[in-house]
Amino acid sequence: MVSAAKIKSVDFFRKTPRDLTEASLSGAGISILAAIFMIFLFGMELHSYLTISTSTAIVVDKSSIEDTVRVDFNISFPFLSCEFASVDVSDVLGTNRLNITKTIRKYSINRHLKNGHEFHTPPITYAIKHDEKVDETYGEGSVTLNSRNFDKITNGHPIVVVNFFAPWCHWSNLLSPAWEKTAKVMRQRYNPEHDGRIIIGSVDCTKETDLCRKHHIQGYPSIRIYRKGNDVHDKNGIHIHETYYGDRDTDSLVTKMDNLVSSIGVDAVKHSKIKNVDYTRIRPAPPQEGCRMEGFVWVKKVPGTLIISASSGSHSFDASQLNMSHVVSTLSFGSKVTPMMMSDMKRLGPYLGAGHNRLNGQALMTSPEDRANVTIEHYLQVVKTEVLGLSHKLIENYEYTAHTSLIHAHSIPAAKFHLEFSPMQVLITENSKPFSHFITNLCAIIGGVFTVAGILDSILYNTYKLAKKVELGKNI
Repeated sequence: MVSAAKIKSVDFFRKTPRDLTEASLSGAGISILAAIFMIFLFGMELHSYLTISTSTAIVVDKSSIEDTVRVDFNISFPFLSCEFASVDVSDVLGTNRLNITKTIRKYSINRHLKNGHEFHTPPITYAIKHDEKVDETYGEGSVTLNSRNFDKITNGHPIVVVNFFAPWCHWSNLLSPAWEKTAKVMRQRYNPEHDGRIIIGSVDCTKETDLCRKHHIQGYPSIRIYRKGNDVHDKNGIHIHETYYGDRDTDSLVTKMDNLVSSIGVDAVKHSKIKNVDYTRIRPAPPQEGCRMEGFVWVKKVPGTLIISASSGSHSFDASQLNMSHVVSTLSFGSKVTPMMMSDMKRLGPYLGAGHNRLNGQALMTSPEDRANVTIEHYLQVVKTEVLGLSHKLIENYEYTAHTSLIHAHSIPAAKFHLEFSPMQVLITENSKPFSHFITNLCAIIGGVFTVAGILDSILYNTYKLAKKVELGKNI
């Protein structure tokens, strides 16, 4: 058996009897200061232990060229009609997707960006048919409308179908013979003097610029259908009307006009009551001149371009009248943040570079005198950022910088977003301090402060004693 005396012999902390120790005021003061200092250092060390540090590295992005990135956007064009607004995507690998509609929604807005109703563009999946043979003697059969007689005629007849055209437009010239023939047929069948249920009219938008602008005409030809049925007007005094998107040959137009007339009946001339009927290739016209486009597209991680412009396979556009000014509410890359990621996002927010999304909230507006044939181009440098959190969940984020320029071109103006993905990526790793480091530092704090306090106390005590001896020696 090991005796207690032998065990006591290995005591590192041998005790001095209390009767042999002496307390002093300097020692008490230093002890209090040492205790306060130890508490302060303990708090600082605890805060450092709980604070998560990060390390940043630049590494090669090993993504495949087949990998895709989601691009979310919400962009308002106050002077581009939803009727023709189109989103296209192309890249250097040959990808060329035109008029993407499945993942994009359009809302008619006014020039002050006030939201309207959602606009549904009718899908035109075939080539518009025109008359194969043109009779040069077709003459004029439609009523020429202008700003002076337009309201009078649309208010005086149950149905008025108007062709807004431009003489220089290829598609307007293809439509013109069939349109005039149809107008003659309708005049013979529904004589305005005895019947008057339908009037076929035409508006030359090169002469009636203000009238066409008032009715949001941006593509030629635009065939609008005005109904007196409910006499509904918007706040600008314009009939709520529809647009015809069907074939433009004589037979198709005559059939469509007959269907319109048969839908209202003879009594409609007096009572202006229109029955509900399904009109093939007829959709509501955009009630306002602007368009807000929101949604997403998928792009490959190669140089490419996101293009928003006026587009149609059966209309012409006057480039000098198109204004591609826009306001970018949001433009972001990568997957949407899920609710489960929100807690990590709040902590990692300072490292994810949200401030580098330079276009969010930006308004790119051109002045009326400089808007002709102006294409607005944005050059985006996109960098991938990966954050490896403490939970070992990899969070992906994309940052980008943008530079904008205005280009005067001879083609149709557009808003172009040139995407350039960096071959490098930023890797941010969260690092937590081991608990052993915290305990080691805590012991170092306690031992260090205690030792330094003991040295100071010894210096003060011995200095005091020496001063006493000197004083006694002088007295002797």
